[in-house]
Amino acid sequence: MSKLSKEQFDAYLQQIRELAEGPFEEMQPEIEVTNVFPEEFYELAKKNDLYRFALPAQYGGWDLSELEILRVQEEFSRGPGGMRMHLHYAADLNWRILDDYGSDELKAQYMDKFQDKTIFTCFALTEQSGGTGADIHTTAEKDENGDYILNGEKWLISHTDCCEFAYVIAVTDPTKTGDERLSAFFVPVDTPGYEVTPMPHMMGARGAAHTGLKFTNMKLDKKYLLGEEGQGMEIAIHSLSVSRAHIAASNLGMCQRMLEMALARANDRITFGKPIATRQMIKREIAEMQMYTHALRCMVYDFGRVYDADPNGKYIEEKAAMCKLFSIYSTRIVSDGMLEIFGGDGYFEDSPYGPVERMYRDARAMWLEEGAPNVQRITIARNCQKFGGKVEYQL
Repeated sequence: MSKLSKEQFDAYLQQIRELAEGPFEEMQPEIEVTNVFPEEFYELAKKNDLYRFALPAQYGGWDLSELEILRVQEEFSRGPGGMRMHLHYAADLNWRILDDYGSDELKAQYMDKFQDKTIFTCFALTEQSGGTGADIHTTAEKDENGDYILNGEKWLISHTDCCEFAYVIAVTDPTKTGDERLSAFFVPVDTPGYEVTPMPHMMGARGAAHTGLKFTNMKLDKKYLLGEEGQGMEIAIHSLSVSRAHIAASNLGMCQRMLEMALARANDRITFGKPIATRQMIKREIAEMQMYTHALRCMVYDFGRVYDADPNGKYIEEKAAMCKLFSIYSTRIVSDGMLEIFGGDGYFEDSPYGPVERMYRDARAMWLEEGAPNVQRITIARNCQKFGGKVEYQL
């Protein structure tokens, strides 16, 4: 049961929208250059409960439903892409993996520390020499005491500049060939042998640090194993399944703001004595943008209702993948439509209508974040074949 009344929740949504489009936007020009969030960003996020709102009440959170969490994410995603990336992670994978798979000892020690960012995590699955599946090469070998020695490297890992722990997927049984080779660990980043390796700045979503990680004879106490040995890929897939719907909610927030900026520009831009919003081809663009945004909202909200009814429902994985894949299509249509309506003016960094150029760049990260389009298609097809094309809805 949510701690907020409907009136309080609606007011909070407005508060987060104003934060995203106000103070967060004011910080972003410097972040575009430095690629580092100022301390003020983290303080504002804490002050506005953005590390707390998605947590269960037992850990200091608000007990919001999944649908309510997705709606909050929709609002903060109207702001800078790097901040969106950080806050999206904070609302889901950051704490959910430990809550779902951590031992009672670890949860008792750490779960209530997520609410004010006393601790933060990163998720280390991807490798440059392998991928994000059973072909990863980082190893975790047991020593004579049953503890683990980790060696290997990770790539394209977000939030490495602001985390105290890393969720690491590694090979614990190289004699096996499938997903059962892998296990998951909750790694303190101050463990000897843990190293952050630099990567270039990204096209967009600046500030959400992306680096590599390197583990060299890193000894890890066995208490930091998540779940059971051999459960690593299950943990990764289950966690990413829900998070992919959160990516879709982020795309929804961006689509809505880009649509609004395009509408304002189309109404103001005069050619041959009339606003271009009156031109048939511009109306066509606007109709497409609205249709995709509306359809995406229906999919995201449906996922929230289905998840709230049963977090382990058999269509959760498929619906999350469909949400993310369709959100990529939607974001492409809406961002391209926005740029076409703005014309050459939209290609410049500064615009009186909002961050047109930056949002166009920021949106492209969503093609790849937590699984490229073909990964979603594989997931959808597998589940579609498994269930004979049937999908249920929470009406």
